[in-house]
Amino acid sequence: MSRKLILLAPLVILVFLLFIALGGEIVRQLWNWLLPPLFGWPQVTFWQALGLLALCRILFGGRTFAMSGSRNRTPEERERFRQGIRRRFGFGASTGEGAGPGSATGGVTRPGSE
Repeated sequence: MSRKLILLAPLVILVFLLFIALGGEIVRQLWNWLLPPLFGWPQVTFWQALGLLALCRILFGGRTFAMSGSRNRTPEERERFRQGIRRRFGFGASTGEGAGPGSATGGVTRPGSE
């Protein structure tokens, strides 16, 4: 197993560096294609584009939108979330539920609902 990791490590590093280089080149090409003609901003070099890519990573974080909601929640967590939304936005109990202490509104009636 350890011999396999030793052989695989340089390949992983090479793919990582290739990914970074490709990202920097894509940012450079897009910047130089769009921003100088539109706004009159100067063109950037590869290293400046790589710096912009790093700055965006720092400012906007490393998580993608797809990953942000991918955490698996238990049914209890989901129900607590739903109850909190119902309370926050003033939704009453759904049909079939009473307005007792165990309902989503916690037994509180809204004005005009009596």
